[in-house]
Amino acid sequence: MPVSISKKTMTKTANLFSELPSSLSEELIEKILDTPDVRIERIVSTGHASPPGFWYDQAENEWVVVLRGEAVLAFEDEERMLKPGDYVLIPAHRKHRVHSTSSKEPTVWLAVFFGEKKKETQ
Repeated sequence: MPVSISKKTMTKTANLFSELPSSLSEELIEKILDTPDVRIERIVSTGHASPPGFWYDQAENEWVVVLRGEAVLAFEDEERMLKPGDYVLIPAHRKHRVHSTSSKEPTVWLAVFFGEKKKETQ
């Protein structure tokens, strides 16, 4: 089913690097777009990591790119260092966690979630 997007929504202008805090008690997650088929989030991290022993196990696929800063993503069998411009596709149910993010500058991520979204009952 196509998503209806109004002209006002289509013409909204914003900047992914605006209002970047220099420190945060927890990661800042802002929804940029949320439709039945896709969700896009801006995530800002300042030295954050997933809690010890915590693993994401999402029902959706996630494509994530680091736009600024750096991060280390951990999977059950490997770790990947991500610097500006690096991206990774994380298939649904692939366990992962944020091992670390830069504490020298904010790490800005763009995350796109799609597929296998929880379906509403009709």
